[in-house]
Amino acid sequence: MIGHTVHAVCPDKKSGDKIATAIHDFEGDQTYTEKKGHNFALNYSFDDVKVADYAGLFIPGGRAPEYLRLNEKVLKMVEHFVTSKKPIAAVCHGVQILTAIKGALSGKKSSGYYACGPEVTCAGGKYEKIDVDGALVDGNLVTAVAWPSHPAVLKDFLKLLGTKITL
Repeated sequence: MIGHTVHAVCPDKKSGDKIATAIHDFEGDQTYTEKKGHNFALNYSFDDVKVADYAGLFIPGGRAPEYLRLNEKVLKMVEHFVTSKKPIAAVCHGVQILTAIKGALSGKKSSGYYACGPEVTCAGGKYEKIDVDGALVDGNLVTAVAWPSHPAVLKDFLKLLGTKITL
């Protein structure tokens, strides 16, 4: 057992609500292709989140971050993890939420989907282009390009959390 409780939440949604997702894939085009994903069930209510109760934050990518970074409640929640220096993982476009918080990426090396590089730089971060299945750690932050990096990101994020895996 790993020993962490994971809450999947979305603004204005409650536990049991479903959200539409998109699947991005790499099929040899200049950028990713997008397909309809799954109707993902949330397991916790956004309004019940008390950020002080969480050990870390995992920000998934896809299309959601460009929407989520416009929500002041989301930014306040994420800012707590930044200022508290708790572990944060961001995959793909997830780094866009961090670019919307002043100082979150200042002086930090980070990655994300390649098209997010200019935003990372404008936010004071040092964007690094890494392999699509790799992860980059700088202090309490682990970032990655896209879903093929999930094993690497999870390994590094769990390490930042101080997790000991037992079988």
